[in-house]
This record gives sequence, structure tokens and C-alpha cells, in this order.
Amino acid sequence: MGFMDLKDNIEELSKKIEKYKDRVTNEEMTKTVFVLPFFDMLGYDTRNPFEFHAEFTADIADAKGEKVDYAILIDDVLRILVECKDCNNTLENCDKQLTRYFNVTPAKIGVLTNGIVYKFYTDLEKPNMMDEKPFLEINLLKIKDYQINELKKFARNTFDLDNILNSAEELKYSNAIKKLLKSEFDNPTENFISYILNEIYDGVKTQKVKDRFTNTIKKSINEFLNDIVRTKLEGALEVNKAVEKQIEAPQEMIEEITEVETGPITTDEELQGFSVVKALLYGTIELDRITYRDTLNYFSITVDDKVTKWICRLYFNGSTKFIRFPEIDEEGNKTDRGPKIPINSINDLYNFKDKLIESIKMYD
Repeated sequence: MGFMDLKDNIEELSKKIEKYKDRVTNEEMTKTVFVLPFFDMLGYDTRNPFEFHAEFTADIADAKGEKVDYAILIDDVLRILVECKDCNNTLENCDKQLTRYFNVTPAKIGVLTNGIVYKFYTDLEKPNMMDEKPFLEINLLKIKDYQINELKKFARNTFDLDNILNSAEELKYSNAIKKLLKSEFDNPTENFISYILNEIYDGVKTQKVKDRFTNTIKKSINEFLNDIVRTKLEGALEVNKAVEKQIEAPQEMIEEITEVETGPITTDEELQGFSVVKALLYGTIELDRITYRDTLNYFSITVDDKVTKWICRLYFNGSTKFIRFPEIDEEGNKTDRGPKIPINSINDLYNFKDKLIESIKMYD
């Protein structure tokens, strides 16, 4: 599963979540509407009980009759346990049941979810004892690209437990570092302020000095972060400009692709305009050679059904109607960059007989 495929699928699922979350009111609905589609998206056969075992029961002495929502088996080996809560649950202090099952089964991955937020656990601290904190936490409504890359590792067709566990340790400490930095940047502790002052201030670091520098340090951090963001945005804009300049697809190709993907709707007015043009060109060209191609942006009247041999283009989809004719540029090449001429009604087309004949002469 490629990154963009997974990203597109997540975007579709997140739209579904936004649409239905207020109507999903209990755990069973959450599992059906949100959780199962999530694992379907990752390539698991959620209707196969040998791979996706619902209401899984383990032999736990102090939890008779207790079940975990799903157990995922890969090549007949239990790999992942999934505990679900309803989508309105914040998941705070909800991992105890999952922990009990994790600690007595061979599963190495535990997932706690409310269908929107997914918390992934393993046993980095003590073997066969689920960690208190997840190594990965994602919110499908606010997912980041690096999280999508991590989620890819859980896809059924590329599942590699060793790879996941190696990443888990790095993610654990990476998340801890980010959390610490965010906390210090938002509200610098005295230790952090002292560290900064030791690097930049030669005087005695009294409490009064620390208090005086606290706001300066916070302001400097915010300005620094804003500078980083601004630099990245400016760089991205420059790249986009360069790409746009290099990739200029022919207009005919763009319109044909658009038409295939979404399909235009030909209106009565466009067909009336086509009839007027044919009438005006009577005696100039065989009328059966005059054809049309409808696109989302305009109605193109052509010769021999060739998109490159267009006579005129009618823009009748907006509040103002326009007509455009092909022109010859300074190098003698036909161009579709001619001006769009406003018209008030279809009857105005009769004023352009000469322009229509000029267009025909470009091809005959």
C-alpha cells in the first residue's frame, strides 16, 4: 500500500467520521461505522474469523467472562489486540482491560480506540507487560504525514513485527522529546531558563534576572518558530511556482482528462448555439464535418471531431456568456489564448460570421 493511497483512504474515512460522529452514540455503532472500515482500509479481512476474531476470550483467572473486542491473527499467530470504546469516549484510563489481555497472550501490539483516536501499545519497558503509554497515537481527523508512514507498517500485506517494534522505541522517545519541548516552549521551567541564561548571560543569575528574561525567552522562541514556518512556506511557494512553470499541459489534453473524470452536461443553449454556427457556415464547409465536444469549462465547436481543430468555444455555464476564437500568434502558430468576447444572447452569434469563416480557413 503506497503512501498516497493510504492518505487518500484516510481522508475518505475522516470525512465519514465528520459526517456521522454525532449520530454514532454507542460502542457497537462505533465499531461498525468507524473501526471496521479502518482495519478494512489496512487490508484486513474483517469478515474472516480466522484473521479478525471478534469478542476474543483469553484464559484470565480474575476476568471470567471478560472479552477483548478484536484479536487479529496473521499467519495463524495472534499479533494485535483491539479494545474499542464509543466515539464520545476520551480514552482516558480505559486501557486496563486491554492490559490484562496483552499480558497473558502472545500479542505484541495492543490498540485502544474510539474510532477516531487510535493508541498503539507494546512492551518496551518490560517483556510481556504492556507499557502504560502508547508509542504511537493518531487522530484520524488531524493525522500528520509522518503518522501515515508509521500506520503503513500495520498494513496486512506489509506487516513486519520486528520493523514495528524497532520503530516503536524510537517513536516513544521522539514523542517524549516533542512533548517536553512543547511544554518548555509554552511555559519555560526554571531549569530551562537557567540553561539558556548560562549560555548567553555573563552576570549573576539572580531570581530577578531569571524573571526578567522569562518573557524575553518565550518571545524569542515564538519568533524563532515563526521564522522556521515562514521560511518553509516561502520555500514551498517557490517550488510550486517552478513546477507550475515547467508543467504546462496542452489545453486540449487537460479538457479531455477532465471530461473523462467527471463528465460535462450539454445544455439546450449550447446545442442552440451549435445550430446557429452550422447555419452561419452553410456553403463554407460540408455541414456534416462540423461537430462539437462538450467539456466542463466550455462547449467546443470543431471540424471533423478533432479537439485541435476548433472553430469557436462557447462559455455558457456562467452568469455571463462568452465566445472565443482561435488566433494565430506572431510565429504563425494557432493559439487558444484569444480573448473571451462577452455576448448577451445566442442571437449575438450572428454577428460573428466572418470570424467563424476565418477559423474554418485555418483548417481547410
